[in-house]
Amino acid sequence: MDQTIERYFSDFSVPADVRSFVARPIGHFIEGKEEAATSDQIDLVEPFTGQRLTGLASGSAEDVDRAVRSARQALDGPWGRMPALERQRLILRLAEMMEADADFLAHLEAIDVGKSITDARNIDVPGAIANFQYFAGWTSKLDGRTTGAVALPGETLTYTIKEPVGVVAAIVPWNFPLQILSWKLAAALACGCTIVCKPSEQTPLSAMRLAFLASQAGFPEGVINVVNGFGHVIGQALAAHPGVDKLTFTGSTPVGTAVGKTALDTMKRLTLELGGKSPVIVTGKADLQNAAQAILSGIFLNSGQVCDAGSRVYVQDSAHDELIELLRIGAEALTIGPGLDPTARITPLVSALHRGRVLNHIETAHTQGAALVTGESASGDRREDGILRPTIFNRCAETMDILREEVFGPVLAIGTFSDIDAAVARANTGDFGLAAAVYSEDVNETIHLSRRLKAGNIYVNAHGLIDPTMPFGGLGASGFGKDMGPEQLDGFLSTKSVYVQVRDA
Repeated sequence: MDQTIERYFSDFSVPADVRSFVARPIGHFIEGKEEAATSDQIDLVEPFTGQRLTGLASGSAEDVDRAVRSARQALDGPWGRMPALERQRLILRLAEMMEADADFLAHLEAIDVGKSITDARNIDVPGAIANFQYFAGWTSKLDGRTTGAVALPGETLTYTIKEPVGVVAAIVPWNFPLQILSWKLAAALACGCTIVCKPSEQTPLSAMRLAFLASQAGFPEGVINVVNGFGHVIGQALAAHPGVDKLTFTGSTPVGTAVGKTALDTMKRLTLELGGKSPVIVTGKADLQNAAQAILSGIFLNSGQVCDAGSRVYVQDSAHDELIELLRIGAEALTIGPGLDPTARITPLVSALHRGRVLNHIETAHTQGAALVTGESASGDRREDGILRPTIFNRCAETMDILREEVFGPVLAIGTFSDIDAAVARANTGDFGLAAAVYSEDVNETIHLSRRLKAGNIYVNAHGLIDPTMPFGGLGASGFGKDMGPEQLDGFLSTKSVYVQVRDA
């Protein structure tokens, strides 16, 4: 391991077992065991130091094929025959092991993504555990229904049977690797499916750890498989594989579109949770102190690398000046530092390449005439630790890219309105429809606005609230299908209709 990383880990007392885990070359997890990485490896880079952490297996279509066969054998074998309550017990056992392993998992997220270890401890890991706990309860409740035929002659018994859809491919992004993986796994396991997971080649650590914990918890071999490698190789191979019955993908709209088109060639079921450019409406009736605090959290969590980040704010004229000042003060008070620093709120972006993309958005905003409130100049801060200061632009027009394009970084764009109808029209522009937020102390106003906004998730006087009981997913270019909530279950189940003609006695 690089000496710079060694010093970084020593400065923040990274446990020895975590150091050992991230220092070894990372392979795949297939048939219940981790495979050693071959000589063909991808460099895994630690975001704060910018140094090579370890090597990651650069998988192939053949690795995907082995993993899919492993998942199919488990589905046709011990997992497929396992009683529902036994599956429930295993899922709960995995949640218990994750709780015992929580600090280890939080360190992996902070090291891999560069995110705040405090957020990993308080949001990512507990959120992932809660998903497994919630969906474990559904395992024994996935019943069909019995009904009476209404248009058939004679006496007929009609009923439905719910069965697992089969082998699921789960493609997971780099921004919340553990939590979003849990969105895919928990429901799929509850429904009796088996899984082949493809984590991002930038953030594979928590997926490998979770697969190991599942094996230790007693899951049969092949139920959970992890294949590492580049997305254009592994993701496309999973989408094209005839042995995969369902593809669930979270990531960018362009990649999701490409993967989805490939998946349709083999008539797979699809869930696509894609990008967003979530609008925020702040009316003159808002509690501005609360609104400012929630808006800052909604855009700067994980340094803005959040698909439903509230990245464009429309504030009513009467509240504009006060809100801008509150946002400026709040943004400049956020502590900047490495992910392993428990006090840091703004931490490195996932990679130098991504940081460069965000800086390009900032430079364009300056060029197009957006007014900088605080943050990065047009040239950007050329620091070497991967961090971008929280940046706020005011007086943004709809013609500016900063109000239309997903930045995926710590950048907030603000415009004004005088008429509520105009604010709704502006909020509903664009191709995305993942999330939106409304700030007002008038309950009638919030209800009316919530109904008029075109988005799959609406937050009122808050942003980014996530709970396993509630479905998460978008409209338009933000994809289709849902993660979490009972609504997710149908995506992992097939319904079989049975007709029985009853003969006269």
